[in-house]
Amino acid sequence: MADRYQQFTRTPVGKFLVPRLGLPNPPTLRRYRPGQPALDGPALLGGAPGGRLEKALTTQLGAIGLDVRTVAADDVRYGALVFDATGITEPAGLRELYRFFHPVIRRIAANGRVVVLGTPPEQAQGRERIAQRALEGFTRSVGKELKRGATAQLGYVGEGAEDATESTLRFLLSAKSAFVDGQVIRIGTGGVTTARAPESWEKPLSGKVALVTGASRGIGAAIAEVLARDGAHVVALDIPAQGADLSAVANKIGGSALQLDITAADAPAKLAEYLTQRHGGVDVVVHNAGITRDKTLGNLSDSAWDAVLNVNLVAQLAVNDTLLAEKVLKKNGRIIGVSSIAGIAGNLGQTNYATSKAGVIGMVNDGAPRLAEYGGTINAVAPGFIETKMTAAVPVVIREVGRRLSSLAQGGLPVDVAETIAWYANPASSAVNGNVVRVCGQAFLGA
Repeated sequence: MADRYQQFTRTPVGKFLVPRLGLPNPPTLRRYRPGQPALDGPALLGGAPGGRLEKALTTQLGAIGLDVRTVAADDVRYGALVFDATGITEPAGLRELYRFFHPVIRRIAANGRVVVLGTPPEQAQGRERIAQRALEGFTRSVGKELKRGATAQLGYVGEGAEDATESTLRFLLSAKSAFVDGQVIRIGTGGVTTARAPESWEKPLSGKVALVTGASRGIGAAIAEVLARDGAHVVALDIPAQGADLSAVANKIGGSALQLDITAADAPAKLAEYLTQRHGGVDVVVHNAGITRDKTLGNLSDSAWDAVLNVNLVAQLAVNDTLLAEKVLKKNGRIIGVSSIAGIAGNLGQTNYATSKAGVIGMVNDGAPRLAEYGGTINAVAPGFIETKMTAAVPVVIREVGRRLSSLAQGGLPVDVAETIAWYANPASSAVNGNVVRVCGQAFLGA
């Protein structure tokens, strides 16, 4: 559904009234197109004295093809500001953030990127732990101050994972992360600290098989398209009632369609058999299938509670258990869940839905050590307000509030969720394990 208010802000009348009335002014977000430059402008690289990432960052930013500079100039609009904060070992050292960013923060380009990299607080001690935890407040606040579609992120890089950050940098610095803002990402803290670059960064999933549930429309269809764009053969799964739409998606991307109700008792076994016989296993599993049955708790039927929990959580756990036990998920495989900011902040009339989506976060927390032992990863996305047929049916006032209550003052698109999932799926993201990243434009609700 078109965002008519955003369209109005771009008209001559809107451009005149919006700033004068102090109304939200949604920026035009730059989204990924093959062949486009990673950034609109050079990247300025800085860091606190004693940081451990300078060498790796210089190499990786160069490999991305960026114009990397280490000395600020007065006449430059920067596409990105990247800061190594691992050298900050006490709170007084946080002034290094001010020293680097204060002179240049107003010169970041439209749709620019701010990325701060630190040490996971849990790997530090004493005052260093305090200082590193403080980075979250800094980056989240910067994200709310930036304008014109620029975003800010914090990456905590574990000891020994200095060379495993390139996949994450490529994602955060590119237009693929257009609707990801104010997030904290941990690299090398989930049991794996190494990563290997794919043969092709344009087709990182070449030769891989990816399963996407709930793939017949909306976010699921977008996920299937992006994973196929990145080279994967996609098995698109949905219930038989969605068979026609499912086949259309699979045909469009050159994938396979599988009609299956994942809540059926025999579904995990059938799925394992299909993936093994047809594809020799699976490399990426995306649990996108989900339903809502919204009522306040006092008006909620037991069948509505059970249906949502079964589709959104219980069936996913059963599938994971079977694919892992029977080694259908290949070594270095990926399991990716779709949570929601409702699972973080809660939502009126969605006790069943929010419970299930918080459970997906629990699935990631519990599964990360297990997947690390298996040689794989498990992560999740938590979408905020995404423009789909489902959100188009939301009452207009609630819909407008949902769109505007974020740093980017607009709803996201299904492709924004899909791009984040593709980053998780990338073989070079092997050190990204146990993360839950919100795709919400830094919504003002939740953490």
